Amino acid sequence: MTTTLVERIPSLQQATATLRLSGGEEPNTNQDASQAKVNKVPPPDYKYKRFLPTFDRETKYEPLTPFEHHDPGLDALKHENPREFLQGATVNALSPNFGSEVEGIQLSKLDARGKSQLALFVAQRGVVAFRDQDFIDQSPEWQLNEWGKTFGRLHIHPTSGAPEGYPEFHLVYRDGAPKKGLPSYNPNKLSSTGWHSDVTYEEQPPGLTTLFLYDSPSSGGDTGYVSQVEAYKRLSPPFQQFLETLSVVHSGVAQADFSRAGNRGGVVRREPVENVHPLVRRHPVTGEKALFVNKQFSRYIVGLKSEESDAILDLLYTHIAQGHDFQIRAKWKPKTVVLWDNRITAHTAIGDYSPERDGFRHGSRITPQAERPFL
Repeated sequence: MTTTLVERIPSLQQATATLRLSGGEEPNTNQDASQAKVNKVPPPDYKYKRFLPTFDRETKYEPLTPFEHHDPGLDALKHENPREFLQGATVNALSPNFGSEVEGIQLSKLDARGKSQLALFVAQRGVVAFRDQDFIDQSPEWQLNEWGKTFGRLHIHPTSGAPEGYPEFHLVYRDGAPKKGLPSYNPNKLSSTGWHSDVTYEEQPPGLTTLFLYDSPSSGGDTGYVSQVEAYKRLSPPFQQFLETLSVVHSGVAQADFSRAGNRGGVVRREPVENVHPLVRRHPVTGEKALFVNKQFSRYIVGLKSEESDAILDLLYTHIAQGHDFQIRAKWKPKTVVLWDNRITAHTAIGDYSPERDGFRHGSRITPQAERPFL
C-alpha cells in the first residue's frame, strides 16, 4: 500500500490537520494569484520599453585601462556637517551597524557638495534605500553623466543585456516569457541565493553603485545585502591578521563562458580578465577593513595548496552567507533607489517570486569603478 509523505511524517500530518481546522480548506494560492492583474511580460505601451535589454553581438570593447580614481566622499570629510544633505529627511537604520532607509529628499536635486556627503554616508552605512524618488524619470543622459560619473568611471558590463544606445546600464530583467537565453534561476538548485560583489575580477572594481527598478512584482524580489566590514570584525584577531597576508585571484572567465554557451544573449563584448586582489581591503574614505571575497568570482588564494585555499574560502563563504547578524533585506517599493558601496558589501537576488504568476521585474544598475583594492 502506497503512503504519502504526509502520512509517513507525523509532524506533517499534524500541521496539515491544523491548517484545515483553522481555515476550513487549504488556501488555493493559484486562485488568489489569478485574481490580481499582472503582466508576465512588458505590455505594448510599456513606459520604459526603450530600456528593455538588447544583445549586441557585433560591438567589441578593448581591455579596460587603469585610471586615477578620486572618491568624492573624501571631500565630505572636510565639511563641518557631512550629513547636511540629509537635512529635513527621515532616516531609519535597517540594522544598528549596517543599512539605512531615507525619505524626504530627492537625489536628483543634490549638488556636488550633497553628492560628496552622500558618498560618505553610503560608505559609512554600506547600503542605503532612498524612497519616493523621481530618479527613474530623469533622462538616461542625466542618470549616467550627471549622476553616475560623479562617483567614478562608468563600467560597461562585458556580457549583460543593455538598452539600445546605452551600454553603461547593466539591466536586471526577468519575465514570464518562454526563455530565449536570458538568465534565470537554476531549477537544479535548492535556492537562488548567490552572494557576490559586482565584477570583482576587474582591476578596479566598482565603488558606489546605484540600482533602481522600472517595474517589479508587488511583493517578492527583494535584495539581500551583507556587510563585509562586520563579517571581518566577527573573526578572531589571529585569523584576521593571517587573512591580511593573503591575496585572491578573481576571474571573469566563467561568466564569459556562461554567456558564450547561449546565456545572456550569447554576448561577450570584452574578453574576460583575471586580477589578484587582497583578501582584506581597506576603504579609502572610512579607513575600515573589509573582507573582499565572493563565491561568484573568487577562485583561489595565491600561494596556498588547493586544499588550504578551498578550506579558508569555504569557511568565509559560509560565514558571509549565514551572517544574519550583519545582513539586511532591501524591499523594492515603487520609486525606490538603492545605493551601496560595492567595496565593502556583497548582495544577492532573492528569487521568491514567479514572473508567470507575479509579473516581470525590470531595473537598471549604474556601476562606477573605483580604486584598485588595497590594504
